[in-house]
Amino acid sequence: MSKRVGMEVSLVVAEAVKLAQAEVIAAYPITPQTHIAEGLAEKVANGELDAEYICVESEHSAMSACLGSSAAGARTYTASAGQGLELMHEVLFVASSMRLPIVMNVANRALSGPLNVWGDHSDVMATRDTGWIQIFTENGQEVFDHTLCAFRIAEDPRVLIPMMVHLDGFHLSHMVEPLLVEDEEFVKNFLPPYTHPYALNPLKPTTMGAFTPPVHYTEAKKAQQVALEDSKKVVLEVWEEYGKLTGRNYKPVEGYRAGDAEVLLLMMGSYAETASLAVDKLRDEGHKVGLLKLRLWRPFPFEELRQAVKNARVVEVFDRCLSYGGPGGPVCSEVKAALYPAARKPRVLGFVGGLGGRDVFPEDFENILKKGIQAVKKRPAREFEMIGVRE
Repeated sequence: MSKRVGMEVSLVVAEAVKLAQAEVIAAYPITPQTHIAEGLAEKVANGELDAEYICVESEHSAMSACLGSSAAGARTYTASAGQGLELMHEVLFVASSMRLPIVMNVANRALSGPLNVWGDHSDVMATRDTGWIQIFTENGQEVFDHTLCAFRIAEDPRVLIPMMVHLDGFHLSHMVEPLLVEDEEFVKNFLPPYTHPYALNPLKPTTMGAFTPPVHYTEAKKAQQVALEDSKKVVLEVWEEYGKLTGRNYKPVEGYRAGDAEVLLLMMGSYAETASLAVDKLRDEGHKVGLLKLRLWRPFPFEELRQAVKNARVVEVFDRCLSYGGPGGPVCSEVKAALYPAARKPRVLGFVGGLGGRDVFPEDFENILKKGIQAVKKRPAREFEMIGVRE
């Protein structure tokens, strides 16, 4: 049975981790993730959650502690954001290469400098190639659902890969939303106890992640790549099962009024709900526009994306991160690369906005979509544009 509640989304994350019965939590507070760490520390302190909460001196130490606990066979959780996630950066590669199914929520935040604690996608894009499974959420319900699913996916014996669940800092992390929280019996049936098949055991000594001669490095990385690609099957299986149990269904690429759209606006995260208002307005005016929400960031859903845009003439990608010296935003670059082999390719335009938490309003997305409508008839002078820049 589920219970409808009104709750801050960060605290909903803590509730999901409690229901998942995480056994070890090592997290260092950093805005805008702090309420997650605080919420879990409180649950451990008052006996709601029987877990070890490790107080560490930094995010680097937090992820290092997670390595040890996960390798020993404990269900392990952490959370971070922005500069903290980048302080973890070195250790993120170790977690994925050692195949440790750590679950982490990231309250996405801008990176310095200048110093900014508000949200964008700079931090996640800096960790794009660390070998973690990564998904994006749009609202509090999705954050709760995917945090539960993350433990199930990461710990599957066919996967054993750490997983990040992204939620937009402040725009989502600090919002109070109405949502459904599943009860303990549901979670107990959905999420089996964690048993790492290769957990450290003093009776059977083994070594994880030790030095290897360069002659073996290529094969190790190939195995890691194949494992990450193969994890997609399990992601889809878990989402399908969760959908049957709750009625809340998730896909790697999700569309809104996109079936017959000539112009599609593609994005990740909470701004999609704002963009849907612009889609509705232009639809009412007779324009064939739609919205695509890219949920599965890693492993990248190549086929699903190609299928979703096959009838479109223009795809506009809205990034919340700037790839300095590159062709605009990193998501736009990935979309272009994914569509390159297709026989019939829509024109791809890139837009970057919302940096450092700057608001993007429905009328801004309306203007972006109108540029796409114009691009159906005439190639624009440039294929990348930053929006909301003050003159």
